Amino acid sequence: MRENQLPTAELQALDAAHHMHPFTDGAALNRKGARIITRAKGVWLTDSEGEEILDGMAGLWCVNVGYGREELAEVAAAQMRDLAFYNTFFQTSHPPAIKLAKRLADLAPGPLNHVFFNGSGSDSNDTNLRMVRHYWAALGKPEKSVVISRWNGYHGSTMGGGSLGGMKGIHAQGGLPIPGITHIDQPDWWSEGGDMAPEEFGLARARLLERKILEIGADKVAAFIAEPVQGAGGVIIPPATYWPEIQRICREYGILLIVDEVITGFGRTGNWFGSETFGIQPDIMTCAKGLTSGYIPMGASLVSDQIAEVINNADEFAHGYTYSGHPVAAAVALENLRLLDEEGIIDRARAEIAPYLKAQWEALADHPMVGEAKIVGLMGSIALTPDKAARAKFAAKEGTVGYICRERCFANNLIMRHVGDRMIISPPLVISKDEVDILIARARKSLDEGHAKAKAEGLMA
Repeated sequence: MRENQLPTAELQALDAAHHMHPFTDGAALNRKGARIITRAKGVWLTDSEGEEILDGMAGLWCVNVGYGREELAEVAAAQMRDLAFYNTFFQTSHPPAIKLAKRLADLAPGPLNHVFFNGSGSDSNDTNLRMVRHYWAALGKPEKSVVISRWNGYHGSTMGGGSLGGMKGIHAQGGLPIPGITHIDQPDWWSEGGDMAPEEFGLARARLLERKILEIGADKVAAFIAEPVQGAGGVIIPPATYWPEIQRICREYGILLIVDEVITGFGRTGNWFGSETFGIQPDIMTCAKGLTSGYIPMGASLVSDQIAEVINNADEFAHGYTYSGHPVAAAVALENLRLLDEEGIIDRARAEIAPYLKAQWEALADHPMVGEAKIVGLMGSIALTPDKAARAKFAAKEGTVGYICRERCFANNLIMRHVGDRMIISPPLVISKDEVDILIARARKSLDEGHAKAKAEGLMA
């Protein structure tokens, strides 16, 4: 393997001079210098200084089969030699896109038998927004166009995806949300449940959807979109009562249910899709990330028979991307799905690794700064607090202590992300029990160091 030829300081200087990073305070990063990742294998990253880092986030929730799978590289190279690119716009198709659409239809729960390919999860949610509005217009109901989402949900950062999401930091930049999108409160019992039992709170938050539909008018609401588990919002796992009530409301009022499985799809919750884990039947499902294990960009909207029939028999759907169904991406996705299936990666993650990780992750709740430790499959969060009983906040701006702990994780060669004052993980599905032990040990050490710093800085009051 080719080694890095430039010293770290020079790479950092070039990065600062020319590279604009996503979701980053550019000036602060340029002063500090980026950590330069040069190679990876399994669940391990190696930086330009030779340090080995356990990736507890699977890249960005996506490297489900782990790094360094030669099979995916070989499939990509072979497809590039045969057909590096052709579009699917002008009454043409190609075998990789055809085969992948069939494979996804076979895997998806219920009548999601049709696939619109996109370049990413953000693209897919933009597609979903246009598709549901076109669907209702084709049925003679163009006024049925409002989409309801949740505060602190994440559906991408494009104009459409960022509007559908409920991240107020995104809305504050660029004139978002765009018209026709509204939000309801999230099912985050730890932060917002007050004195209610989780089950009661789950029903109450689900019924906010019904209230919003009645406020707007069911004849004007096109769809509700949500993640089975809020990922970028902090791995918010809803109470068990939440999703059944959401589904009942959508069916009762005749609105479409879009389930964003960009993070939860392809084994993350212990099943192929989070919809199976939570008993949801979507009308549209958003996919990306684990579809290719992040080896190449690709997204997809999985669409029900009912919607596809209307779209296909209406006027031309004037929507698409140059790279919709890209042959190399489709070939990689097919091989990735084969690995997940034939190697039993999802089955092993569900039956062996998830229970082992769950026991150790939930044991972190005994730490003096951890109030709640929740996990489903291989995605988990811990809520940091100075007072467990009161579920209190720190004497600092939200996210201050979370960032402290995140920095200690990085220093201890563990990638564990913070969202506000939550710490979250989403490791590759191929992580071993020994590697789980390392993850937990480094997490606990980092929490200890973060706790000590928070105390020293008077943030525990």
